[in-house]
Amino acid sequence: MSPGLQASQSKAAAPMVAGARLEAMRRRVRLSRVAVWTVIAAGPIALCVAVASTPTTVQAAPPDKPTAVRTAAAGNPSGYAQVFLGAWLRSSAGDETSAQARLAQSMAPDVDLPEPAADAQSAPQSVTAVRSAQRGTGAWSVTVAAQYAGGSVRYYAVPVVADRSGSSFAVTGVPGVVAGPARAKVPASPYGVSVPDGDLSSALGEFLAAYLTGSGEVDRYLAPGVNLTAVSPAPYTAVSVEQVLAVEEAAAAEKVPADGTKVRVLVRVEAQDAGGRWPVAYELTLKARSGRWEVAALESGTSQGGGAR
Repeated sequence: MSPGLQASQSKAAAPMVAGARLEAMRRRVRLSRVAVWTVIAAGPIALCVAVASTPTTVQAAPPDKPTAVRTAAAGNPSGYAQVFLGAWLRSSAGDETSAQARLAQSMAPDVDLPEPAADAQSAPQSVTAVRSAQRGTGAWSVTVAAQYAGGSVRYYAVPVVADRSGSSFAVTGVPGVVAGPARAKVPASPYGVSVPDGDLSSALGEFLAAYLTGSGEVDRYLAPGVNLTAVSPAPYTAVSVEQVLAVEEAAAAEKVPADGTKVRVLVRVEAQDAGGRWPVAYELTLKARSGRWEVAALESGTSQGGGAR
């Protein structure tokens, strides 16, 4: 047979082979559908058995297309440990029917309850999770602080296990008293430019008065596109700017710079209400426009009100 004839036959056979493979795949799909409907008709029990017994086929991806591997990380159980420790510290082995004892036992059935003496320290005023660490697959250790009326604080390590979805938790052992977290080193502040009294400090004072005391409209101090509403109800009756520090030198200029100039500032304020005077601080971004400073963002840990950056 000539090479040309062999090539022609090979080309003709290729579509036939591909068609046969396609038809086989379609036949398997039809059979699978028939099997599923048959199982459904047989009832829920048969369906469960079929799902449990169906093998899973994993097809390897081509070398040039790596497969993305996803793992379900267990949720952080800090809140669960906090609730448990609060109930555990307020319960007693001598009164297992109390609400706190029942709550603690429902969260940790195998954990013993404490036996406080009659003259023991009162129950904690508050409990707060301060740190969590994952020890292994689904295993966590949560450090929870218990604060008492006298100002003392005691820290407990609570062992918790979580399922793969992070939606179910259980305390696996009695809490243990541990040392509290060490105090971290505070980094140097980026706000190294002292801002004198002037247009910028005045704009900040007027804005914060509207934001915190309700005197005036907040919108008039905002840059275009910034959405920020006043605190309601107003927490203070008066505010006064004590100090303004900035990152950029432009904030300390005598005149408002060119339009579009942005500066980041830290303003320390003394706020007054019926209960006294309170030191508060805010981080803001201001933007120059038409010879005035406008608030472009308000940050105190998180952005407030969708402020533009």
